[in-house]
Amino acid sequence: MSEGAIFAKKPELALAQSKFAALNGTPQQREDALRKLVDGIKQDKMAAFHAQLVAEGVLGKNAALQKELDAASEAELVDLDKKVEEAKEEQGDLEQNESCIHRAVFLAQIGEEEKAHAAYEEILQRATTTLNQKLDIVFGKLRLALFYYKPQVIQKEIKRAHELVDKGGDWDRRNRLKAIECIWHCSQRQFKEASALFIECLSTYASPELMSMSEFICHGALACAVVMPRSEIKKKVIDAPEVVEVVSAIPNVDKMLRSLYDCRYADFFVALAGVETDHLNVSRYLFVHRRFLTREMRIRSYAQLLESYLSLTIKSMADAFGVTQEFIDEELSRFVAAGRLHCVIDKVGGIVVTNRPDTKNAQYQGMIKQGDILLNRIQKLSGIISM
Repeated sequence: MSEGAIFAKKPELALAQSKFAALNGTPQQREDALRKLVDGIKQDKMAAFHAQLVAEGVLGKNAALQKELDAASEAELVDLDKKVEEAKEEQGDLEQNESCIHRAVFLAQIGEEEKAHAAYEEILQRATTTLNQKLDIVFGKLRLALFYYKPQVIQKEIKRAHELVDKGGDWDRRNRLKAIECIWHCSQRQFKEASALFIECLSTYASPELMSMSEFICHGALACAVVMPRSEIKKKVIDAPEVVEVVSAIPNVDKMLRSLYDCRYADFFVALAGVETDHLNVSRYLFVHRRFLTREMRIRSYAQLLESYLSLTIKSMADAFGVTQEFIDEELSRFVAAGRLHCVIDKVGGIVVTNRPDTKNAQYQGMIKQGDILLNRIQKLSGIISM
């Protein structure tokens, strides 16, 4: 039995994403998301999940559909309970565990979160549960935690998965764990860690149960865009065969990265706005970081332009970005005051003068400061010894 394939699919994380889009997307995105939600609920007999969405006001009340889902899920559970009993009477420990796992997976599928967690944990604690079964159970619990977005549980299960993988997990499970961790780091604004994992498993990504390849590349590329040097973004992201293959599904992400690399700043601003609308505003994992991401990308573009000049006019900078002079003045003032951009704005002359930090001088000053600290400590130590 290929338990991994079962655990890879239920509950469908795409439905959790559809729920989020139904609450935060544009009118068209909401309409599409609601349609996908209803279709998915019917297909997976998600009685408990449907009841939850109705209670939360995400879906309208539909007594006929709820009754149909309740009957279908109850009939399936009766059949699964029967198979569990048959396995106990006629089969070995391995088959008994597998039958119980099937039942736990179905509980997760229909939206019985607490019952599914309890069922998984009970099987996990059995002495007869194999290493691969334990791994797949942990992945099942991880999926539940991701579906309902329970950060503490996610962290706990990722740690547990690492411990089990280190005992002998196969390549497929290791790779799936890396992909999950990449997205988890994105959700925690740990973009440096996320970008490293993204590059590591980009060519071997095989976790469509987590999200589609294009969605994974979208999240990973945005993480890379914030922390990775310009040359590396070009080599490892923009020109990566896997990225090129799916750019049609994420055109604004591709346009944003390419226009920034090619110094086409007006196009970059347009693409960045598209990324925010199409992806950041409807991503369960990046929504809370959308302002941070757009701000960091703007700072990066300003810094990249300023690196090429000793000074330039506010007007030419505004023209380069396709915005008004007032907008540029306000943006630069805020970022300069925060220490994020190294320049000075001459409002009278209408120019921006760069003042790049002197690296050698900074190192020299740092060495003097550390030397003073060391001398003070030696002096205090000599005083103690003299006493």
